Amino acid sequence: MHKKNSLFLDIGSHLILITATVIAIFPLLWIILSSIKGKGELTQFPTRFFPKEFTLDYFTHVINDLNFLANIKNSLLISLGSTVVATIVSSMAAYGIVRFFPKLGAIMSKLLVTTYIFPPILLAIPYSIAVAKMGLSNSLWGLSMIYLSFSVPYAVWLLVGFFQTVPIGIEEAARIDGANKFVTFYQVVLPIVAPGIVATAIYTFINAWNEFLYALILINDTSKMTVAVALRSLNGSEILDWGDMMAASVIVVLPSIIFFSIIQNKIAGGLSEGATK
Repeated sequence: MHKKNSLFLDIGSHLILITATVIAIFPLLWIILSSIKGKGELTQFPTRFFPKEFTLDYFTHVINDLNFLANIKNSLLISLGSTVVATIVSSMAAYGIVRFFPKLGAIMSKLLVTTYIFPPILLAIPYSIAVAKMGLSNSLWGLSMIYLSFSVPYAVWLLVGFFQTVPIGIEEAARIDGANKFVTFYQVVLPIVAPGIVATAIYTFINAWNEFLYALILINDTSKMTVAVALRSLNGSEILDWGDMMAASVIVVLPSIIFFSIIQNKIAGGLSEGATK
């Protein structure tokens, strides 16, 4: 009797998980299939799931005619640049907090994460004034600096938990063998906390890639527009081409999905390990 109940529980749990998975991926599948439907299918048969005719015309129009490749390039430059700088700075800062200022570091890391308390719209005007005074208005550099002001504090707070999992004995053994502090940090500590660094880098990249508010406010030149703003601009005319919108949405969403799929195990393992500290 106990085995039957266990079997029913397993079947029920699997059915719930399968149902939840289908619900979660359904919007993405709908967008992808809608982006490759033939001309007129989206308006004539809006509830049809599978396309009757396959076409890549929407992707061709978005990339070639709407200059979406330039927007992708801008977003990649900002996202990758912000990710590299934030990862390097936050790694060194988190390690310094854990090893050299443990008591003060606990307070500092909590203060750093308080930057996320403020709604982004509340800081839009101060950021705009600061960027203008630095002469970086309508600049990808200015936008990258704003992204770093948000991503670095969060990355430091997150990485502190990972560095706390590194036994001090390993570093002491490396120093006995003649390694200096930098070599110990680079060759001994970083490989141990690599899952946390990868997870932090991916979150930083995705946040910068998907950010909309500051990119809309601070960038006025269409040639410097990011993909998030470019996607919103497709809805600016009186007639909305749903095919172009779906194709552009796929282009915007896929990078985040690909990155998550590649390192999802490291993210799950790293976050659970760091959260225990």
